[in-house]
Amino acid sequence: MKLFRKRDLITTAMFLIFGIIAVSIFYSILKPKPTLPIYQPAQVNSKLVDASVAHRIKYHTVSDFNLINQNGDTITQAFYDDKIYVADFFFTTCQSICPVMTKNMKKVQDKLINDKEILLLSHSVTPEIDSVEQLKRYAISNKINDDKWNLVTGDRKQIYNLARKSYLAVEDNPIAQYDMIHTENFMLIDKKKQIRGFYDGTLDSEITRLLDDIEILKKLD
Repeated sequence: MKLFRKRDLITTAMFLIFGIIAVSIFYSILKPKPTLPIYQPAQVNSKLVDASVAHRIKYHTVSDFNLINQNGDTITQAFYDDKIYVADFFFTTCQSICPVMTKNMKKVQDKLINDKEILLLSHSVTPEIDSVEQLKRYAISNKINDDKWNLVTGDRKQIYNLARKSYLAVEDNPIAQYDMIHTENFMLIDKKKQIRGFYDGTLDSEITRLLDDIEILKKLD
């Protein structure tokens, strides 16, 4: 009788273990894989989007560009070929949100410093002030890694168009032509130059979300 009970308990335990394993496998198969949206202009706050592209519902990508970084090097879209990158807009003399944004972008830099797949790109919204020399001083002051993170300046109209027509990231300043009221947005761009996420660059929780989404995107690309 005792032998029967022992065998019965062993059989029951084996069935339970098998059942748990089967359920786990079944759940892992059915569990949806995390993904990220592909943002189109029509999905974004209209204040941040130029009217010429606001209607677009598909095929939106970041346009080609030709800008100058903190080392005086020409930076084009080709620099980011086959890379995931995080972009934002700032200016070196900003005393409000920019210092926090720069500090948080540096957190991303430091966290992913050895990940060759990820780069960073910050565009000046005051290019007439942010010369190459000024950007270099800012880069040194904020311990920016030149191999990882480009601070770029250049033609104001080009930067304006990138901000409003490509990255869908800043508000228009109606007082002056090609002037912008920059925002706290960080944009996550995939290897196809598509926007995969927007993040508040002033919030630690959003930086955590950005880092998590970068890992998701790496698995999707």
